[in-house]
Amino acid sequence: MNLVHLLETIDSWMWGAPLLILVMGTGLWLTIRLKMLQIIRLPLALKLIGKAPDEGSGDVSSFGALSTALAATVGTGSIVGVATAIKLGGPGSLFWMLVAAFFGMATKYAEGLLSVKYRVKDRNGQFSGGPMYYIENGLGRRFKPLAMLFAFSGILVALFGIGTFPQVKAIVSSTESSFGVPTVVTAIIISVLTAVVTIGGLKSIAKVSTKIVPFMSGLYIVVCLIVLIKFAGELPHAIALVLQGAFSTTSATGGFAGATIMLAMRSGVARGIFANEAGLGSAPIAAAAAKTKWPAEQGLISMTGVFIDTMIICNLTGFTLLVTGIWSGNDDGGLMTQHAFSSAFPAGAELVTISLILFAFTTILGWNYYGERCVEYLLGVKWIKPYRYLFIILVAGGAFIKLDAIWLLADIFNAMMAFPNLIALLGLSGIVVAETRTYMNSLYPNKKKGILAGANVGAAIQVEEKGQTINS
Repeated sequence: MNLVHLLETIDSWMWGAPLLILVMGTGLWLTIRLKMLQIIRLPLALKLIGKAPDEGSGDVSSFGALSTALAATVGTGSIVGVATAIKLGGPGSLFWMLVAAFFGMATKYAEGLLSVKYRVKDRNGQFSGGPMYYIENGLGRRFKPLAMLFAFSGILVALFGIGTFPQVKAIVSSTESSFGVPTVVTAIIISVLTAVVTIGGLKSIAKVSTKIVPFMSGLYIVVCLIVLIKFAGELPHAIALVLQGAFSTTSATGGFAGATIMLAMRSGVARGIFANEAGLGSAPIAAAAAKTKWPAEQGLISMTGVFIDTMIICNLTGFTLLVTGIWSGNDDGGLMTQHAFSSAFPAGAELVTISLILFAFTTILGWNYYGERCVEYLLGVKWIKPYRYLFIILVAGGAFIKLDAIWLLADIFNAMMAFPNLIALLGLSGIVVAETRTYMNSLYPNKKKGILAGANVGAAIQVEEKGQTINS
């Protein structure tokens, strides 16, 4: 058995029914307990993106924290990952990706809220937070091994998964096919740019992200809309393909015969998590640094990351592939998307390449920070600089790794992060409800019926925090 086959076996086992049930079940449970907050409070969440008061302690603005999280989230998963999911599981995988994203919005809300509530300051005076802290400080110190597992897995994802290899490989493949730039040249440029930005830490990353993320997202959305308008007549057929593939035992075309519902679901959910990272526990690491005094406020802002990434960007990518018919061809990954856009207008492939480069580069920056915080949790601040240097070296080497192994490694490491994080979210769901009620009561003090009114979770919810019991 070669390496790829071994990784495929491990990946199939880890992304089997247990993890799919845990991912979807956690999102469903939080959706029920929060009374469909991702729908009812979405307008408020979108409003907060640009108008959060930025009151309280923190290292960066709420928008800066969101931009850093989106920088890591809106990456190759939004382009290459969607194409890979449809290639493996057929059009039906897009449906399950969107379903997972809907429940993932509640999950991402809970992650952002808990990351702010249980954040701490490291020895350098910077805020640190994320699943490793809300596992240990929220669930209790007896769960520290689970927190350590998350942090260790987070380092693996940053160094050998989402943070380096898939992003670099996507960039070098696209630049070579579109502009003829040699792989070595692209690898050197990416490595140098990564070093320049990441050595400056979170504030440098956030500064770059707040400028690049809005531009790259807007550019890609516009290009997608142009393609969909040109092929508008194919939209009804594309929608039918998605629904048929989601609930039938075989997909719509002979090339995908045998693609079962389970395969479509597994491909959609796995690539969906790769794209929006809901349940993975990565984005709350950035959310913990936001300037806010309300954990629920940052939770709402964090929730918009899933909406922007999957509900908008991934959805547009998927339907672009379907309406153009490119999805049923022999292309892989980014080339599939490039050909879909070039079939609509001459400069389509080049625009996709530019978008992909920006998406992938900002993802590298965001994941550098995530891995750094995990290193700080496990080993202390003195290991941050060695980690950064190793990260830059791996970015340089990522251009020469085989693509099949890259995606499989990313999936496996994602699962290793998701398990401890999802367990913590279920265990701390009562805290999420209590903090949500407190925040909503502060916004609407004279309104008796809020989103959680009548939930009767208890007039006094005992919260264990830093050895003291307080009423929430």
